Amino acid sequence: MAVRSKLKAVLVDLSGTLHIEDSAVSGAQEALRRLRTAPLAIKFVTNTTKECKRVLFERLKVMNFDINEDDIFTSLTAARNLLEQKQVRPFLLVEDSALEDFKGLNTDDPNAVVIGLAPEHFNFQTMNKAFRLILDGAPLIAIHKARYYKRKDGLALGPGPFVTGLEYATDTKAIVVGKPEKTFFLEALRSIGCAPEEAIMIGDDARDDVGGAQNAGMLGVLVKTGKYRSGDEDKITPAPFLTCDSFPEAVDYILKNMI
Repeated sequence: MAVRSKLKAVLVDLSGTLHIEDSAVSGAQEALRRLRTAPLAIKFVTNTTKECKRVLFERLKVMNFDINEDDIFTSLTAARNLLEQKQVRPFLLVEDSALEDFKGLNTDDPNAVVIGLAPEHFNFQTMNKAFRLILDGAPLIAIHKARYYKRKDGLALGPGPFVTGLEYATDTKAIVVGKPEKTFFLEALRSIGCAPEEAIMIGDDARDDVGGAQNAGMLGVLVKTGKYRSGDEDKITPAPFLTCDSFPEAVDYILKNMI
């Protein structure tokens, strides 16, 4: 894949790329500071749904990342935008810490199901309520369908298997909002006034980060941290533009070869 235009923007995944829970990837803070010295727009794009944008921002600041809250574009934001467009009342299957991003929405007598990463709420009662609402005609909105993610204690199930279970049980298809959806990447780029051919994406998920970005017309860099597993770079077509050991190595390549 060739660079078709001068690079103007870098989209960066958060969990697994810059940090894992409350621990930064080695060298990531300094690499981000170096990246900020380049004439590039930077946007942080994340499927994280276990906490609201404000709490996520505060977590990143505690880890000493040079980030502004407005620099973060989340799948929760994209989901709220969709709910407002559709004018529906959601049954929110998300963690309590993420509810702040849906504040002000009417959730009485729900007529839509919204599902994110909600380990504390993935039980028979809540899933069955979602199942019945969908059978009665409520749309199923998946904030994303990640299969798994990385925690300090190892890989853990993402919301994807639970969304797929509801799709199977109700014979319906979810509306997916976050990565790897093309609209998610295009909306993030629109917020910084950049075209896909002028941007590159760095992430640890071959399918959702790299594959999604490249499908949207961007370049994709896969890093071997977070949820990365050996051989992931061979599981998408086209292959990643670049595969690096870590975010700092990806930044080194961009600064040396693409500016």
